[in-house]
Amino acid sequence: MTNVEAMEIWKKSHWTFSVYIQCLIICLRRFQMEVEVGNIDGAGIELETAAELLLASAAAMELAGSFNRQMFEDKIRPMMMPPNVQADDFSGLMHWDHTYLMTMLKKIQPLYKALPASLQFQHSKFVSAYKVVCASHKAVCQKFGGGEAGSLRAPQHTAVDMLDKFQQNRLRLIDPNGQLASVCPFHVSKSSK
Repeated sequence: MTNVEAMEIWKKSHWTFSVYIQCLIICLRRFQMEVEVGNIDGAGIELETAAELLLASAAAMELAGSFNRQMFEDKIRPMMMPPNVQADDFSGLMHWDHTYLMTMLKKIQPLYKALPASLQFQHSKFVSAYKVVCASHKAVCQKFGGGEAGSLRAPQHTAVDMLDKFQQNRLRLIDPNGQLASVCPFHVSKSSK
């Protein structure tokens, strides 16, 4: 693989990831509206769709890391640093869609606290899919040295440690009752409905 191909994979995978995040925002907004009007079946469809979008996001993240560490260090990481960007602490956290998604998750957190039992299966799938996204992100980060060094945003902490912290904070938003904290993402069954 050439450096140009690695850069294209990195960029296009992140663009795809961003599209999935934007779709997730729409889906979660629709989930909120369905719950608010009492359409539990519609809310379940939206929550399951949100889980599928998270799994697609995880696949995009994995694709983003489909080249070797040396290519990342030589070509990709420098593109995320000055003079190629205007920030010393460049991060995906700076994207407007990430900010909006976090705002949406905070806004709908009360819905998860009082979720009807009939939506527990879909909620489990959603939380499990989020854990898959986190695992994919950490795996890519680890591959490129994130377990040994800091990120561009927080060089004093390993990048993987920061991702663990973000994961715990976001899990408190989507699973505020802590019911799914230890559920394995690959063992969610319809029988728990």
